Amino acid sequence: MQGKPRDTPEVVGILIQKSREIMSLSDQTLYCRDCNQEFVFTIGEQEFYASHNLTNAPTRCPSCRAARKAQSGGGYSSRGGGAREPRQMYTVICSNCGNEAQVPFQPRSDKPVYCSDCYQPQKSGRSDNRRSRW
Repeated sequence: MQGKPRDTPEVVGILIQKSREIMSLSDQTLYCRDCNQEFVFTIGEQEFYASHNLTNAPTRCPSCRAARKAQSGGGYSSRGGGAREPRQMYTVICSNCGNEAQVPFQPRSDKPVYCSDCYQPQKSGRSDNRRSRW
């Protein structure tokens, strides 16, 4: 059975060399959408974009990209970078030891609920015929 070729460094290198031959890469002068300053989209950056299948050129200069990334907490997110609301917790009695526990879901009466101390042994003792959801 033949699979797709792996993205090994050799394959990526060959693809970059082929893309150079086809596209004849050169440094590009672009303008930042935030500060309107010009910046250079270098051949090396273009090769990086190509090797990661990124098809659009950057629209922000490196300093504006860094500022935007820092403002959103170190990464880009579709949530707007705001803080998450605290999760509602439910107080339950552990089905194994009888101690009180907090869980992040509303328990159902037909399913056992375990405290964190009892949950790990239960989880590791689960039979292999039932696949994990994750």
